Amino acid sequence: MRLHRRELLAAGGLLAGAGVTGLARAAIRDAVDLKAGPLPPPIGRDERLARLARARTLMQANDIGAIVVESGPSLDYFTGVRWGRSERLTGAVIPATGDPIIVTPFFERPSVEESLGVPAEVRTWNEDEEPLKLVAGFLRERGLGNARIGMEETNRYFIIDRLNQQLPSARVVSANAVVRGCRMIKTAPEIALMQAASDLTLATIADVHGKLKEGMTPADISEMMEAGMVARGGTNPWALVLLGEAAAYPHGSGKPQAVKRSEVVLIDTGCSVRGYQSDISRTFVFGDPTAEQRKVWDQVARGQQIANAAAKLGAPAGSVDDAVRAAYVSWGYGPGYKLPGLSHRTGHGIGMEGHEPVNLVHGEMTPLAPGMCFSNEPGIYLPGKFGIRLEDCFHMTANGPKWFSVPPKSLEEPMGQSGA
Repeated sequence: MRLHRRELLAAGGLLAGAGVTGLARAAIRDAVDLKAGPLPPPIGRDERLARLARARTLMQANDIGAIVVESGPSLDYFTGVRWGRSERLTGAVIPATGDPIIVTPFFERPSVEESLGVPAEVRTWNEDEEPLKLVAGFLRERGLGNARIGMEETNRYFIIDRLNQQLPSARVVSANAVVRGCRMIKTAPEIALMQAASDLTLATIADVHGKLKEGMTPADISEMMEAGMVARGGTNPWALVLLGEAAAYPHGSGKPQAVKRSEVVLIDTGCSVRGYQSDISRTFVFGDPTAEQRKVWDQVARGQQIANAAAKLGAPAGSVDDAVRAAYVSWGYGPGYKLPGLSHRTGHGIGMEGHEPVNLVHGEMTPLAPGMCFSNEPGIYLPGKFGIRLEDCFHMTANGPKWFSVPPKSLEEPMGQSGA
């Protein structure tokens, strides 16, 4: 779509209120004439109904009478309700048969109903009432007072504790077999949204790469990145920028940094499109690279290809990490997670959240299956010197892995391209 000037001015106002520099505001002005491609449609009612049907099938297969999902991505996934967590419970109870209910404070009902995307009764509680009493009452109505009740893995402990008080005969168990069983396998509409997020992220990195100047700080660069992603249609943008030695530490350093000649620039960034995430890292050198920088960059690029080749249908997720780490050890890094080398996992799941189960990490036995989505980011870090990280996400298909963004092939052309 073509962004309207008033939308960009509104974005600029929000960013300026957050302390954005003139560089970021200039990036927004430059983006007025950007033509972002039409974004895929949001997840609709039919998709969410199919998710509920899948969840019911998995509950019945795992002898779970119902699952409890509090506010967060899983609530959005199943019901469309987007709600932040607070001390006041808003959540869903999804039974193995029949429609779910939404439990929320009385005064929040109109707001919650605005985004509700599936048939569900909304049951409310007042400030002097116990919300888990509503949950327990619903479970008794459905004959589930003695059933196994699945808890979504990020639910807070007070929900379990107070449900046990209200319904001591219930048996609380993990809902992973149901929630992970649904969310880990992305459908075509989800893949399309992730592809859109990846495309606009990669385009923004390429744009910012061409505007780097000596002396720029991480804040300067990240603000340009965030403004560019917003201008292209992304939401909730973020950017981690590591310069020079700071790139040797995967999540950075608090020491002052600035772009310098022949030093590494690492940009790890992403955004959301209609609730689905991107995550891409690019590392390049401002000016002429040293022989050591070039060597390590080439090794990381090779590491990505080793991981890609190891991502075979049916293989344990952890085997991808093992393949990369074996190569790195043969090149003199490690062993294992020791430095210099690769101190973190090779990749993580991604979807509605930037990090989702499961990970490409040693010991993870979950078999790779079509629809699973991961990052591929086998960085190499040399403490006291620099680090190189290239990160591209992929999804498993019936024919193996397919890139959302295709990794770059050389330090001279460090962007890569869309996997669409």
